[in-house]
Amino acid sequence: MAAFIKIYEENPNPKEIERIVSIVRDGGLIIYPSDTVYALGCDITNNRALERLAKIKGVKLAKANFSFVCKDLSNLSDYVKQIDTTTFKLLKRALPGPYTFILPGNNNLPTVFKKKKEVGIRVPDNAITQAIIDTLGNPIVSTSIYDEDEVVEYMTDPELIFEKWEQLVDVVVDGGYGDNIPSTVIDLTSGEPILIREGKGSLEI
Repeated sequence: MAAFIKIYEENPNPKEIERIVSIVRDGGLIIYPSDTVYALGCDITNNRALERLAKIKGVKLAKANFSFVCKDLSNLSDYVKQIDTTTFKLLKRALPGPYTFILPGNNNLPTVFKKKKEVGIRVPDNAITQAIIDTLGNPIVSTSIYDEDEVVEYMTDPELIFEKWEQLVDVVVDGGYGDNIPSTVIDLTSGEPILIREGKGSLEI
């Protein structure tokens, strides 16, 4: 059964963050708040956890369209090919924020993602997410959690999320009610921004 850990975004408790990170570092799956919807993720360096994540989502890991959730843009060169100044300025304006940017992947991608030509990069504007990734020391591979209810689509109540997911994951972080609007997804692989999904992030960037 998963741990259910309450964290306040205004001032995330370092001891609780350490407790969460130790679970994630040990291969645990985490459900955590972001600046959009609650998300499901794991340590990008842990192949066993990545396989579990793919299995839960019902996809083959090599083909999964998971986002790489980073603390800031310093991880960009680890996974993304060199980008031009215009693209970088766009990222700087928009991040941290409720966007997923699809960028061309480089040759340094984790082994399980070696065949991917592109990656989705997220830098959420959420102090809990930032603290977890900062303490972990590397990005989280992540995906939104959906509800079977087509009207609701995204679950927002952490206690209900815990009830549904407690047997599938290792920790659910209660960061208060989540949003029910996902990130805005923009494809930057061709140089020109292409809107893939309009979400919480404004298109005026």
